[in-house]
Amino acid sequence: MSEVGEVIQGNCLEELSNMEASSVDLVVADPPYNLSHGNNMGWEDKNWNKVDEDWDSFTVDDYMSFTQNWLKECKRVLKDGGGIFTFGTYHNIGFVNVVLQHLSMDILNEIVWYKRNAFPNLSTTRLTASHEDILWAYKGDDKNYTFNYEWMKGTNWEHDSFDKNDTQVRTVWNIPTNKDESETKHGDHPTQKPLSVIDRIVKMGSNEGDVVLDPFAGSGTTLVSAKKNNRKYIGIEKEGDYVEICERRLNAVETEEEQEKGIMDY
Repeated sequence: MSEVGEVIQGNCLEELSNMEASSVDLVVADPPYNLSHGNNMGWEDKNWNKVDEDWDSFTVDDYMSFTQNWLKECKRVLKDGGGIFTFGTYHNIGFVNVVLQHLSMDILNEIVWYKRNAFPNLSTTRLTASHEDILWAYKGDDKNYTFNYEWMKGTNWEHDSFDKNDTQVRTVWNIPTNKDESETKHGDHPTQKPLSVIDRIVKMGSNEGDVVLDPFAGSGTTLVSAKKNNRKYIGIEKEGDYVEICERRLNAVETEEEQEKGIMDY
């Protein structure tokens, strides 16, 4: 049985199957995109990064089966009305879309995260990849999902240059890929998302005290966001090195909170 406030090292399918049904309020998932075929280059924090990992390489049939299995388990552990945000690109987001529909999960929006500082395509053989997709869906039949509409509308999100004060937030988010030093000083992950994107998802799709699950925790950005925004969290991560990074980052959040409290007490 998984406990809130825990980073579990293990296979996501096995660990999800051990979780209690209807125990999670929000899932934020950044699954493998199935990119590792030897020629996919990325640009992160002024360094070339080639995503070439065993955990990111599947046949088409295996990837469909994998996607069906982890999404089915996420639906099982979600409470009625619980939401799921899933990251992807054209390599994998179609699989996710189809499976969500087969699972009768209502897709609320396709969010396009526009990376305005995307690096040029040096091969000159195709257009420059400048966005990722985020599918937002929920479990239930009566539109009882969490959407903090007034917060989204009333908050001027400094990271999103498309966000205007007191206007509805659109499905295109113009947020750069930049991560500040605190996000990478404990170690990073080849597909690590910036906290600026994850914070927005966590705050729009959950409430304080809710349980947030990340089945592909990586370096722990979702867990850090949940903790600093007064949510509970459960993370699952296969690789031990990344589990250690998660724990270091989470411990640092706790230290920052204690420092702030100390300043106020003083």
